[in-house]
This record gives sequence, structure tokens and C-alpha cells, in this order.
Amino acid sequence: MKKVRIWDLPIRLFHWSLVALVVILVVTQEIGGNAMEWHFRAGYAVLALIAFRILWGLAGTRYARFSSFIYSPSTILAYVRAHKQALKERYLGHNPLGSLSVFALLANLLAQAVSGLFSNDDIANDGPLVKFISKDLSDQITWFHKEVSATLLYVLVALHVAAIAYYYFRKKQNLVRPMITGDQMMDLDAPAANDSWLMRMLALMLLALCAAGVYYVVNLSPQPLA
Repeated sequence: MKKVRIWDLPIRLFHWSLVALVVILVVTQEIGGNAMEWHFRAGYAVLALIAFRILWGLAGTRYARFSSFIYSPSTILAYVRAHKQALKERYLGHNPLGSLSVFALLANLLAQAVSGLFSNDDIANDGPLVKFISKDLSDQITWFHKEVSATLLYVLVALHVAAIAYYYFRKKQNLVRPMITGDQMMDLDAPAANDSWLMRMLALMLLALCAAGVYYVVNLSPQPLA
């Protein structure tokens, strides 16, 4: 058995930052009032992180790239059905079922963050882009944000945590430790992710670009009529 670097530092920081931000979003939503200011800020941060993850999924390290965990429907179905050959395969990074969880969470969080930009609470808090749409449309998006996307997020997070617990207690696989240390114990030769400082600097530049983009969008103002 030997250690193989699977998760680069940017991916690990992204993961745990996202966990913290989701907790902040839930808590501030429940508190309401002045806490909603932090709810919006956390939402902007989530949007920047998701944008970064999309870029990192295209230009990042080996196991962070989407191409490394996009599986065919037949492979996913075989894995779900616990087909012997599918279970014998050694999946570095995300397995076929885990890949579905990742894509579902990213898509839902993106929808949640974007819809939050157009949402309102009928009291004192409006998303920064509410001014560009009608009140009726904002109300519909608010319903989606609070009732549909938020509920789905709870379900996806619960399934994600349940899967981690299942792998830990039933299959004796610790999925949390590699996301902390970056390393996975392997009994076969496998290429390591390029977790160099050069790649880390690239990730930082991409994150800064995404943050700047979110800042620009959040601060958009309607163009005055000529």
C-alpha cells in the first residue's frame, strides 16, 4: 500500500469552504432579519466557488477534471446494481455513484445561488438583480429558491452524508480523510495529481477571476434611459 495524491489543495479548500458556507446559509436563513446580509454574502461566495469549480473541472489536476469522473449510463447502472465486474474496478477519485452526487450538488448549488440573486422576501431584503425583473417573476424565482432548490439541497446533502457513513461503516472506506490530507492509500500503481505550487497559483488566479465576475454581476445597475 502506498499514498497517492488524489485531491489537490484547491479542491480540498473548495470542498470544506463550501461546507462551511452552506451551514452559514442555512443558519442565517433560519435567523432572518439582519442575518440576511450575511446570507447574501455567503451566497455570493458560493456562486464564486461554483464558478471556480467549473473552471477547475476543465483546467485543473487529473482527478479534479470532470473528464476523470464522467461515466457512461451503463457503467453507472452496473455499479448501482452491484455488478461484480463493476465493483472490481478501482475508481480513483469519484466512483460512478459519487460522480452523480457531485454533479447533482454542483448543479443544485449553482441554481440556488443564481436564483438567490433574483429573490425577495417581501420585507426588506432583495437580491441584487431583482431590479432587472418584474415583481411577479421575482416571486416565482423566490418560490423556486426557497421551496424547490433549497429542499433538493437538503435531500442531496443528506444522501451525500449517508453515502459517506455507508462506505465508512459497511465497506470500511474512509472517504473523509483523503479530502483532508489529499492522499489515498492504494495497492496499485496510479498517477498522482499534480498538486504543485504552480497549479495552486493557477487555481488562485481562477478563483480571483470568478470572485471579480460575481462582484461585477452583483453590482450591476440598470442603464438609464437615453
